[in-house]
Amino acid sequence: MRVTMARQALVLLIVVSSLGAACASTRTTGKGPNVPRPFPGAPSPALPDVPATAGAPSIATTPALVGTLPAIVTTALTLRGMPYRNGGSQPSDGFDCSGLVQWVFAQHGTVLPRDVRQQFDVGEKIDADELKPGDLVFFETVSKGASHVGIAIGGGEFVHAPSSRGVVRIEKLSTSYWSKRWVGARRLGG
Repeated sequence: MRVTMARQALVLLIVVSSLGAACASTRTTGKGPNVPRPFPGAPSPALPDVPATAGAPSIATTPALVGTLPAIVTTALTLRGMPYRNGGSQPSDGFDCSGLVQWVFAQHGTVLPRDVRQQFDVGEKIDADELKPGDLVFFETVSKGASHVGIAIGGGEFVHAPSSRGVVRIEKLSTSYWSKRWVGARRLGG
């Protein structure tokens, strides 16, 4: 009886902490910084193509444009369809938003902090009309200030790991949900 109640309490605690933390969380293992594994240069996992959100064709699904995208964006797009997991920071676990961004950039030799707010402090601040594929885009979702991050892919779209609908996917920056929550953008490496 005691074991069953303890398990139920543990499950409840995990569910509540996952819901409350959302994407702005920082995963700590107690073994140093959370650097995604493998780092860097591991091949991106082969995943089935997951279509972009409904509406006009996505820049990421237009064959003539895919070959011209920066390697960072191409890597991020291979992860479409990966499950959302709070605290997830590698393909075997699934991803939360900052884990996705950290892992993708790590594959190209760029070390980023694990937390959204810390990622917001990295790189050059840029305006929305200056966005290029590979720039980081930030939104205010679960708490004041930057609490969600994605990677601009061009054409007014970005790829990210949202907790709703549970998979890495492409969205338009112009949708009312995202445009109302825009915080800013950062460019890494010039």
